[in-house]
Amino acid sequence: MRDGHVHTPFCPHGSNDSLEQYVERAITLGYKEISFTEHAPLPEGFVDPTPYKDSAMRHEQLDKYLASITDLKARYQNDIVIHIGLEVDFILGFEEKTARLLEDVGPLLDDSILSVHFLPCKGQYVCIDYSPEMFANIVTLFGSVENVYKAYYDAVLQSIRANLGPYKPKRIGHITLIHKFQKRFPCPVPMTESLLRILDEMKLYDYELDYNGAGARKPLCLQPYPPNWVIREAMKRNIRIVYGSDAHCANDLHQGTDVMLKEAIFV
Repeated sequence: MRDGHVHTPFCPHGSNDSLEQYVERAITLGYKEISFTEHAPLPEGFVDPTPYKDSAMRHEQLDKYLASITDLKARYQNDIVIHIGLEVDFILGFEEKTARLLEDVGPLLDDSILSVHFLPCKGQYVCIDYSPEMFANIVTLFGSVENVYKAYYDAVLQSIRANLGPYKPKRIGHITLIHKFQKRFPCPVPMTESLLRILDEMKLYDYELDYNGAGARKPLCLQPYPPNWVIREAMKRNIRIVYGSDAHCANDLHQGTDVMLKEAIFV
């Protein structure tokens, strides 16, 4: 019982639930190990395209975050294994600055995730998972839903291949996040080949896969990130799979597992 993707009250778009609430609920659910993976500060010079500029923790909060999780680890060491982690954004054009951030903070981390939330288009960046309304604008910018999906999967592929230094995260986050609004914006092309190519590259670089339950709770998605057929393909390749609730409040812990277990992938 391990949850490798948990957020905290340091997340500006999350909840005010305390770190202790997350830990106590994880223990109650039977988890033996969790990773707190708060959104790492965005790279210097990158302007958050979301309306409230609340996609990630601020730089000035990072030291307090690390100290808080360190203290939590010590206090709960006899009850549950707690890892200090970050969810790091891979942003095309900001690879060098991301590598510098990882060089600074990497030695202090036990675990981390590399995820794509932002894409460049026509001289600006867009956030692909903020809201259906914003996604509709993104489709207009890119010209079609298919073009958005292609750009996203290309960015995920580049994140796997990118040289971000010795502290680059070893787990790739929610590789099908682009499907968050699929019920309203279905893609006419299944993108099967793109996903298989991503899995092949993950195997080549020996990366872990974030099996993320949040998508199963999203009303316009209703499937994990990634869906179970992708998990089966990952298992064929012996890619390590780590469940992640992507919890942004304590009650989100364990989310999506009912859907994920329907096909008895894990027993």
